[in-house]
Amino acid sequence: MSNPYSEVQLEAMLADLESELVERKESLRKAPPGKDGPIERIRQAVCAFANDLPGHGRPGVVFVGARDDGTPSGIPITDRLLQRLADIRSDGHTLPPPVMSVSKRTLAGSEIAVVTVHPSDAPPVRARGQVWIRVGSRRAIAAAQDERILNERRRHRDAPFDARPVSGATLAHIDVRRFEEEYLPRAFDPELLAANDRTTEERLAATRMIASVDDPVPTVVGMLVFGRRPQDFIPGAYIQFLRMGGTEFPGPVLDEARCTGPVSTQLEQLVGKLDSHNRTAVDITSGPIEKRRSTHSAAALRQIAYNAVMHRTYEATNAPIRVTWYDNRVEILSPGGAYGVVTAENFGQPGAADYRNPSLAESMRVLGIVQRFGVGIGIARTALRQNAQPEPFFDVQPNWVRCVVRARPQDG
Repeated sequence: MSNPYSEVQLEAMLADLESELVERKESLRKAPPGKDGPIERIRQAVCAFANDLPGHGRPGVVFVGARDDGTPSGIPITDRLLQRLADIRSDGHTLPPPVMSVSKRTLAGSEIAVVTVHPSDAPPVRARGQVWIRVGSRRAIAAAQDERILNERRRHRDAPFDARPVSGATLAHIDVRRFEEEYLPRAFDPELLAANDRTTEERLAATRMIASVDDPVPTVVGMLVFGRRPQDFIPGAYIQFLRMGGTEFPGPVLDEARCTGPVSTQLEQLVGKLDSHNRTAVDITSGPIEKRRSTHSAAALRQIAYNAVMHRTYEATNAPIRVTWYDNRVEILSPGGAYGVVTAENFGQPGAADYRNPSLAESMRVLGIVQRFGVGIGIARTALRQNAQPEPFFDVQPNWVRCVVRARPQDG
């Protein structure tokens, strides 16, 4: 993503006073005990710029390597520093992931790291569970009225499909008790939950599980994550598992399952099937310590399945995710092709990540299904290498993505 500001504009912003669009940080040195470190303060600034409460509609900029008066501090702008800044987008603590870029620029005669943050299409954005906003030249935690404004702004934009209300659904169709007991304690700091007196509807709206307090209709993500029978409203939102005999389709069906319910339940059912068909060989002759190798890396199959659930399209299709286990491979077919900045050419490559379902991605991270965004395929590749399996093969088409995971050579 190119920087929307020219060098002249950036130098003017650097020299001017801090404002609702500009923040400076002298370095990334450690903070005194009990205070937020510089990365956390930058994360809060990124969150505030992404929320754009004043409604500027323009990107905000964090200059790292600049003093309060705008003069360069002269710190080295290393690849490590730039990577730490870029990780703010994908480490799972800023949700939904902000649209931002990080670059090294020469401004006022010195190298400075420039973090450019675009206003979010789906506010409010949260940093470690808190909504940060810009009030003049300072950051602040949003009040309830501020959040209401951000929620209303989101509703009037073209929301992603997973944030849209589900026609015909009511609060009775989602498991509100599970949301309160399992999701809220993970999504927000316990002290923060205890300190506010918001209603359940306000909390459901803040996490995008319903459209709004005034219109408490479950959203697509609300149904996918907490729906009692989500397939009644989103028919293709399930996983079809088949264990085929042989190496070709069609063949004898040895086992099958239709994994339904909310996404966490679907994945639990699928993982159970995958584990039940995975053979483990024990080698006790090649060394003093026994070695265990499975036909397939369980970790790799799980990561690819999680990725399929997170990134598939749920719109305008009744097709499920299809997981087919053959004697020599496992194939995972996911509805929906590449999305956004991800293309058939860069699919699965480090740094190539976009989110067709940003609210679902956020929910899966909160529930612990995924730990960090944009790294699932990388984790799968590493697990396959460790299990002596070939690289996964991805066939990316306009309407679907097929992943082929081949078994260890000696097993198939």
